[in-house]
Amino acid sequence: MSDLILHILYVVAITAEAMTAALMAGRRNMDWVGVCLLGAVTALGGGSVRDVLLGHQPLVWVAHPVYLLLTAAAALATVAIARFMHRLRPLFLILDAVGLVVFTIIGCNVALEMELPVVIVIVAGMITGCLGGVLRDILCNEIPLLFRSELYASVSIATGGLYVAAISFELPHDAALFVVMAFGLAMRLLALHFNWHMPKFVYTEKLH
Repeated sequence: MSDLILHILYVVAITAEAMTAALMAGRRNMDWVGVCLLGAVTALGGGSVRDVLLGHQPLVWVAHPVYLLLTAAAALATVAIARFMHRLRPLFLILDAVGLVVFTIIGCNVALEMELPVVIVIVAGMITGCLGGVLRDILCNEIPLLFRSELYASVSIATGGLYVAAISFELPHDAALFVVMAFGLAMRLLALHFNWHMPKFVYTEKLH
């Protein structure tokens, strides 16, 4: 049952990520091909980078081409409803938080199935959760959210660490999954609501 829920949330999350990426493509005046590509890269890029780094084959969108079609279709659909998207911003912030948590857990599961060390499992979760957004920001010539002070990667690391701990202690999987997802989602939404940030490194001295 938990696997089914995770799969449903994954589909919802990649759809939402593709739609938000399409809006950024629109702000950069991209053509429709650019809109589709940016949507697909954002939604599926994290998992693809993870699979390449871990040697996990085939890539998720190669094994399931429907995901590629879904993200491209979601990005194109955004073109038609873009003028109404600002009203849905709170919903997409929530869906983005859900996506971060779900992608992180899926990434951890891939590494766990490969019987990799704990540190690699957590890193795999973070890569899956965050790298799609990094690729989007790089393609749009922006400083990636991952490298700013906002709590994003930190949420992914904490979520992955708690999930690995629950698995290590052999807690009931469905209950552990629910608790971990609730923790990650709450942490991300609270960070957004209260504007929590990581400490910044600021260096202004001129080099001579």
